[in-house]
Order: sequence, then C-alpha cells, then structure tokens
Amino acid sequence: MTMQDLMFYFFAALTLLFGVLVVVNPFSRNPITSAMFLVLTIASMAGLFVLLHAFFLAAVQVLVYAGAVIVLFLFVIMLLDVKEEERRKLKLAGLITGVAAVAAVLGIFLKVFSLGRTGLAANAAAAPLEGGTAPLGKLLFTEYLLPFEILSVLLLVAMVGVILLSKKDLR
Repeated sequence: MTMQDLMFYFFAALTLLFGVLVVVNPFSRNPITSAMFLVLTIASMAGLFVLLHAFFLAAVQVLVYAGAVIVLFLFVIMLLDVKEEERRKLKLAGLITGVAAVAAVLGIFLKVFSLGRTGLAANAAAAPLEGGTAPLGKLLFTEYLLPFEILSVLLLVAMVGVILLSKKDLR
C-alpha cells in the first residue's frame, strides 16, 4: 500500500466522520458547531481533490465553500436568532484531542522543513501539472454552460429570498 493510498483512506475517513458529525453533533445542540464540522468536511474533501491532482478545485473548495458559503450559513444562523447555549466547562477529551491535533500539525511542518529545498524542489519538478484552470474553464463554458447559468440564477433567487425573509415589516 502506497502513501497516496493511505492518505486517500485518511481523508475519506475524515470526510465521512465530519459529515456525520454535521448531522449528529453529539458535542453541542448549537448549530454553529455543526457549521464548523461542515468546514472540516469541506477541508478534508479539498485534501481528496489534491490527491486527484485537481489543485484548482481544491483551492476553490476551500476559498469558496469553506470561506463564503460557511459565512453565509453563519449569517443565516445568526439571523434566526438561535439562543446562545450556556458556557460549558473545558472537557478533558477535547483538550487532549486539541493538543494531539496541534502536535500532528507541528510534526508535519517539521518534516517538511527538514526535507530542505532540495527535497521539495525534486518533488515539485517530478509532479506533472494536472487539473489546470484552462481545461476546466473551457469545459465549463462550452459543454456545461447551461447548468452553469441555471446554477447562477438559482443562487440569485436564493440571495433575493434571504433578503426578503430577513427584511422586517415596515408598517
């Protein structure tokens, strides 16, 4: 089993786990926690895109979905005026998990920096450029133009609906 296979199983497991936690959410009844698990789901899906050499899609996944769409979700959650839950005490399991996650990220950084410039340059030169923006743009605006425009109109209607629902009666 190669390292790429292991990374695929790792990111696939994270995507499934965080996707289930969006819905089940055993840690809190607060919908903001579910939105944060959705951010983690989107980030692990971006890892799967990187493994498929679709680097542009991975970047768009993080920037558009984890950035803009989650901000929109949080805006709607705040607009619904969900009551803030009581502050909880710090739990030991959450503390241990957080420390383990920080240690894992630091370990990855140290491994990358220990390779030095020669190891990184050799890996970058060997990797072919796949998943570029030019073929994706050509395919999007030629073969998939109608679904792209339908999605644009659907997003416009959703945005107008949110504005109308959030507007208070001025009578």
